Amino acid sequence: MAVRAVRGAVQLERDEAEHMHGQVSELLTALLERNRLAVDDLISVIFTATPDLHSDFPAVAARRLGIVDVPLVCAQELDIEGAMPRVVRILAHVESELPRSEIGHVYLGAAAALRKDIAQ
Repeated sequence: MAVRAVRGAVQLERDEAEHMHGQVSELLTALLERNRLAVDDLISVIFTATPDLHSDFPAVAARRLGIVDVPLVCAQELDIEGAMPRVVRILAHVESELPRSEIGHVYLGAAAALRKDIAQ
C-alpha cells in the first residue's frame, strides 16, 4: 500500500473555538470520504492556521472526531501580506491504494480560491 499526501483548507468566518471545530471537522470528514479513507488509514496530520487564529488548536476537532491514536501537529502559517485570513490547512499522510493522480484534495468554501487548479 502506498503512502499518499492529501491536502485541504477551509476559511473560517470568525475566530471562535466551536466554529473552528465544526469547520475543521467538516474538512477532515470530506477528505476521508472523498478519498475512501478510514481513520486507520491515517499516518499523521499536520494542521496549519493563519496567524489571526487564536481560539484553539485545529487538532482538537480531529480528537473530537475520534482520531485519537494518530500523530497530529499544529503550526502557524507564514504571515504574508495580502494572504487569505482565518484559514486552516491540512496535510494528511495516508495509506491508500489510490494512485497519486486520483487523490482528491478538498478546499471548502472561499478556500477553494487558494488552489483553483486542484479544488473540487
